[in-house]
Amino acid sequence: MSLTNQAWAERRMAAIPRGVSQTSQIYTARAQNAELWDVEGRRYIDFAAGIAVVNTGHNHPRVKAAVQAQLDRFSHTCFQVAPYEDYVVLAERLNRLAPGDAPKKTIFLTTGAEAVENAVKIARAATGRSAVIAFSGGFHGRTFMGMALTGKVAPYKAGFGPMPGEVFHVPFPNAYEGVDLETSLSALDMLFRSDVDPARVAAIIIEPVQGEGGFNIAPTPLLKRLRQICDTHGILLIADEIQTGFARTGRLFACDHAGIEPDLIAMAKGIAGGFPLSAVTGKAAIMDAPSPGGLGGTYAGSPIACAAALAVLDVIQDENLADRALAIGDLFHHQLGRLAAASNGAIGDIRGLGAMVAIELVKNGDPGWPDAELTKAIVAKAQEHGLILLACGTRSNVIRFLPPLTASDGLVLEGLNLLEATLADLGVI
Repeated sequence: MSLTNQAWAERRMAAIPRGVSQTSQIYTARAQNAELWDVEGRRYIDFAAGIAVVNTGHNHPRVKAAVQAQLDRFSHTCFQVAPYEDYVVLAERLNRLAPGDAPKKTIFLTTGAEAVENAVKIARAATGRSAVIAFSGGFHGRTFMGMALTGKVAPYKAGFGPMPGEVFHVPFPNAYEGVDLETSLSALDMLFRSDVDPARVAAIIIEPVQGEGGFNIAPTPLLKRLRQICDTHGILLIADEIQTGFARTGRLFACDHAGIEPDLIAMAKGIAGGFPLSAVTGKAAIMDAPSPGGLGGTYAGSPIACAAALAVLDVIQDENLADRALAIGDLFHHQLGRLAAASNGAIGDIRGLGAMVAIELVKNGDPGWPDAELTKAIVAKAQEHGLILLACGTRSNVIRFLPPLTASDGLVLEGLNLLEATLADLGVI
């Protein structure tokens, strides 16, 4: 008989540092599509998808078959030593799919933080400049440059000492908290006048929809204005599509909703169906700026992950997962709206783009009174009901919903019914 969740938790505490936090104490035995079973045999509906990684569902048969076929050939050679076809084919495909008409090139890496780091490296090499501007509430990784760019101190920056220099932040528009578009643009203008010459800025980086920050959607006018500002000052625009990419928002990339062409796009998470892979796709002339040897990595562009990614793109296309994301989003908004109406103001806001949906929990309907305690209680109680949820937000009072895009309506509704039971148990509705 396998060990219980509690027994594994005790072993984990003895073997792994506390800095690796966990949302739940569920130890996974197996998973399929949008369902997961723990070591005790209990079934859960997964509204986390490995933090927007398995957009094509756990163990999609086409992804699994592609990985198995690649394993029969070889598992690793290092692309810089003995290159292989799938790296090239996948780069070609992303170059065609990325927003905009400019010729593109792509490099592959392993993690989202690596993609962000390399996007900044490329931007600095291409512009000969050093400063980078990011947004409050943004999340860009746990490496030092990733932490510096991230617009939230706890838990990401606390206790880790000085961050890399020449990183600046401006407010991200958040209508629910009273930060409008003009406030953000005025802050950027003030930054240029008081802190950093725009002629020294290599890049502005932004998430089209903030992930860890609370699923705040960048208004289309902001993205279009940033594109204009960057063009005026010779600054590169980096879109961090690590959580928003690969059909999650109802388009392959969230930037497509705004009709803008970033200079560089950082991507990861949903790219390879659960296998470690990230990428930077950008305008060809910009991507060619670093000298030979300036980019790469031993595991960068793993042949197994590249094979998985090609299968993921096939699944997204053949199963119309972008349209499916929109349908899932509509289902969530309808059901969550009903729950919000019965919540006596506890659910203060519902927002999202496609199947990237969130609710913000407050006290008495007041945006100025975030309810982080209730948020934590909902995540824990939902687990008891068999539903996996994730919290986020700069005030730790947002619950995000990220079901696999392959989840059926029946499974989504079952999960939402479990959420309703959770809210009822806690006296929210």
